[in-house]
Amino acid sequence: METAVVTSDTERSDNRASGEGTAQKAAWEIRLAEVFELMREISLQTEPQAMVKAYGERVAKLYPVDRRISLSRRGLVWPQYRVTRYSEWQEEIDPWKEPQKLPLLSGGLLAELIYGNEPRIIDDLQLAGDDPAGPYLAGQRSIMAIPMFDGGQALNMVVSSMSTPAGFDRERFPDRVWLANLFGRATQNLVLRKEIFEAYRLVDRELRVVGEIQRSLLPKEVPQIAGLDVAAFYQTSQQAGGDYYDFFPLADGKWGLLIADVSGHGTPAAVMMAITHSIAHLYPGDPGRPGELLEFVNRHLAGRYLTESSAFVTAFYGIYDPRERTLMHSSAGHNPPRLLSQGSDTVIGLDGNGNMPMGLAVDTRYEDSTVKLEAGDEILLYTDGVTEAASASGEMFGTERVDRVLVATRGRSSAESVAAIVAELEKFTGDAPVSDDRSLVALRLS
Repeated sequence: METAVVTSDTERSDNRASGEGTAQKAAWEIRLAEVFELMREISLQTEPQAMVKAYGERVAKLYPVDRRISLSRRGLVWPQYRVTRYSEWQEEIDPWKEPQKLPLLSGGLLAELIYGNEPRIIDDLQLAGDDPAGPYLAGQRSIMAIPMFDGGQALNMVVSSMSTPAGFDRERFPDRVWLANLFGRATQNLVLRKEIFEAYRLVDRELRVVGEIQRSLLPKEVPQIAGLDVAAFYQTSQQAGGDYYDFFPLADGKWGLLIADVSGHGTPAAVMMAITHSIAHLYPGDPGRPGELLEFVNRHLAGRYLTESSAFVTAFYGIYDPRERTLMHSSAGHNPPRLLSQGSDTVIGLDGNGNMPMGLAVDTRYEDSTVKLEAGDEILLYTDGVTEAASASGEMFGTERVDRVLVATRGRSSAESVAAIVAELEKFTGDAPVSDDRSLVALRLS
């Protein structure tokens, strides 16, 4: 037995509407997929030329036209402009790498459009016979000009053309304008990103060279000093830094021991460190007392180099006499070295004097102090990048931790003490980047 299905006129109408809705949905879904793929593809590009090419190919499918011309007036004046891209060209030209290959035109319709700073549609194109745009728009009857703004000016423009009159839908024109400009901004951002990357690469290379030069000013190795075990450590917060330590052989077997810290970081500090190094090595003869060397360096820094800047240099300079086992020392606002005497578990600071940093006043006088040393005594010279290094919670490393390591490594070599302090420092700061230059010079009397 067959069953007949009877459908009313109303039901038939509803079914037709449902079918049309499905077809419309399929159309927008297809369009959405194309747009999605376009956005995904251009997001993968790292070169402006490749991104523009990918965008142009996708847009040609979404908005088919007969020809496209890209124009630019960057760096030019009325009525000049360049053709940067043309859909009929057989050879692909990269306007960022080969600008000399781009045609330079003057005047005519395209000049009026790009200097007009406005989007325009021309439904019935009529070109003068001598118009420079003739070779690009021959046979075209309608055009759509979309300015690409940068700094409020239409420095670039995309001109699409059709061989039929009135070939462009004005209802969709506003969307085309903002879409094109959004892409233009994306392209410009990629160009700027590339330029910034190249600039950083150049700066990084120069900083590495500065760092190599600066590190070459440090002693290649610690000196062999009778009765004194010496070790040093140096680490910059950037490629170059402002910490400085040095050793000066003096008369009668004496040695000058210098550690200094230029305010600030990076290249400016490294340059001032190099200047400080040069001045210190220009001192005529041997200083009779440590303060004389600091006064000499300060006069040059304050009088010639730092008078108009806020920079300064802290320093500690000591003269070690191995026969008398004394250390005469003077400080220019530097961190007092730590002294651990044989038979004591108490570490003290070699304060002695509280002079101001170098570079602030030309006539500063630096006072001296002397400490008598014995076999087994240990002295640690350091910069504030060590004691002011911070943990993840913001706590500073401090001199107390330095002192504990000195006591814990008593009797070991200076190199072992330095290595233990560095290890404890790295454990304390964790993965935090080095925020200031760090220097250590350890001395142990045998």
